[in-house]
Amino acid sequence: MKQVRYTTEQREWAIQQMMPPLNRAVVELAKVTGITTVTLRVWQKAARAEGRIMLGDGKQSDQWSSTNKFRIVLETAPLSEIELSVYCRTKGIYPEQIAQWRLACEQANAPAVKSTTIPQADAEQSQRIRELERSLKKKEAALAEAAALLALEKKAEAIWGKGKAE
Repeated sequence: MKQVRYTTEQREWAIQQMMPPLNRAVVELAKVTGITTVTLRVWQKAARAEGRIMLGDGKQSDQWSSTNKFRIVLETAPLSEIELSVYCRTKGIYPEQIAQWRLACEQANAPAVKSTTIPQADAEQSQRIRELERSLKKKEAALAEAAALLALEKKAEAIWGKGKAE
C-alpha cells in the first residue's frame, strides 16, 4: 500500500478547519479533502498535545468538554477586553460564555458554606411542607366530595326532573 505524504500547508489547513470557529468534523473533512480519518485524527491529537483548542466533532461551544472550557479560561485570563473580543471572534465564541465558564471554574474550587442555621432552616421548611401537603389533601377531599354531590344532583334531576321545593 502506497503511503501518501502531505505538505505542512495541507496539514495546517486541515487543523484550522477542525478548530473554532469552523469546528468541522473529521468525517466531513475527510470526505471533502480525501485525507483519511485516521490521519486527520492523528493531526487533531497532535494539535491538542501542542495546546491548541481542538474541539472536533462539530460540537457547539455549549457542548464542549470542561477541559476545553478551562483551557479557554486560562488562555483568556491575561487578555484585555479588546484582545478578548478578537480571540472570541477567531474561536467562534462569545465573551459572555467565557465569563460564565470563568465563574464556574471559580465556584468549583470555592469551599462549601457551612452554617449552623441550615439544619434548623431545613427542619422548618420540611415542617412547612408537611403542613401544606396535609392542607392540600383536605382540600382535594373536599373538592372530590363537592364534585360527587354535583354529579349526584345532575343524576337526580335527570331521573325525577327539576323538582320544586316541598
